[in-house]
Amino acid sequence: MSFNYTGIKIVTDPPGPKAREWIGRDNTALTTSLSRTSDLVALRAHGPYVEDVDGNVFLDFGSGIAVSVMGHTEDSVVKAVRDQAGELIHANSCDYLTLPQVEYAERFVKLCPGDFPKRAFFSNSGAECIECGIKVAKYNTRRAGSIAFLGAFHGRFMGSLALTTNSPVSRRRYIASMMPGVAFAPYAYCYRCPFKQQYPGCNLECLQYLKDNVLERVIPKEDCAFIVVEPIQGAGGFIIPPKEFLQGVQEVCRENDILLMVDEVQTAFGKTGYFLASEYFGLEPDILCVSKAIAAGLPMGITVTRSELMEWDLNTHENTLGGNPVVLAGALAVLDLYENQGFTDKARQVGEWLQAGMLQLQEKHELIGDLRMLGTMIGIELVEDRQTKEPAAAKRDRLIELAFKKGLLTLGAGKSSIRLAPVHTMTEDEVKAGIAILDQVLTEAAK
Repeated sequence: MSFNYTGIKIVTDPPGPKAREWIGRDNTALTTSLSRTSDLVALRAHGPYVEDVDGNVFLDFGSGIAVSVMGHTEDSVVKAVRDQAGELIHANSCDYLTLPQVEYAERFVKLCPGDFPKRAFFSNSGAECIECGIKVAKYNTRRAGSIAFLGAFHGRFMGSLALTTNSPVSRRRYIASMMPGVAFAPYAYCYRCPFKQQYPGCNLECLQYLKDNVLERVIPKEDCAFIVVEPIQGAGGFIIPPKEFLQGVQEVCRENDILLMVDEVQTAFGKTGYFLASEYFGLEPDILCVSKAIAAGLPMGITVTRSELMEWDLNTHENTLGGNPVVLAGALAVLDLYENQGFTDKARQVGEWLQAGMLQLQEKHELIGDLRMLGTMIGIELVEDRQTKEPAAAKRDRLIELAFKKGLLTLGAGKSSIRLAPVHTMTEDEVKAGIAILDQVLTEAAK
């Protein structure tokens, strides 16, 4: 499938008349909890471009929250989905086997770090992956406690929500109902270190706090089932910690017989320059959770564990739609792109172009306080003043709006950050076009 987009095209000031009509209908038909970053009303998309209902064409630097990084409606994925839909759409995954389920599980677990046997469970979203991981950990350890990190996002179910602290809004009015027994440790957010230290001469005070306070005073190690961590905090603002921080968390788990759950819902599939971010950081998760880019936008997640951890009693954990054959056909096509078509290498190249452009913008624009970059994952933190580091939340929101008006899709994260996660098949000219728009809107937003 191809719509032959050749670049950004703005034919009417977005949102146009058709978009405004749909926005009005949305406002009365859907829940008001949906954040709606911009007034995009998407009609179709291909490659790095998204077209709205008014015919405006946008360059996508967000990929639907790091989902469509292989390109929107990628031809081989579309063909695989269509072919499978003509053969078999559904067979209850609790009671029956399908070929795509077995094939995908066999192939994916081989790509996961750790020289030990592994098993997989399919679900329909990142939050479901985390819920599965929680059950794996508690079932095997028979422990009630767990540890997560401040600023993390792991989902909005009652288990995963208990581990999520990127914003108080999603936790409000649910505190008494969420999974109990969760303690929190500070993440290695070096730009805003809670201990007022400077990396690397900080002795990793955040890691020491986990060891000396959380495990010694809050959650006794013998009561802790798991520690869950994002290799890069996504919704928190694409916060990239030092390698030794994450390796230290892994050591804490190993030394105390605690399971390490790594949430790669947002970081997997080449975005860090590695197929999995765990490879870059030197992690071997006991429990690994992956979703988002896994099936090119179709609803899917996978939880992979050490084999013995998922050797549950019959009926311990199941679902009806996880491992849907049509979704898995798309996921297998995505896996082909990264295993056989060099999409991780393509992501690495796009990341180099993007990072070079962003470094130039940081030198030019005082509004950029911190720039966090790994592969194609770029976190841009905006501040009112580089000395005080006061978050420029209103200017961040204005920048996203201005970029949208000029045909560039971006996403907010954290208090005042923008996260970039562009399509991995972008050309250098397309990357430069996006950088040029960011250059313009940084100037305008600063005013």
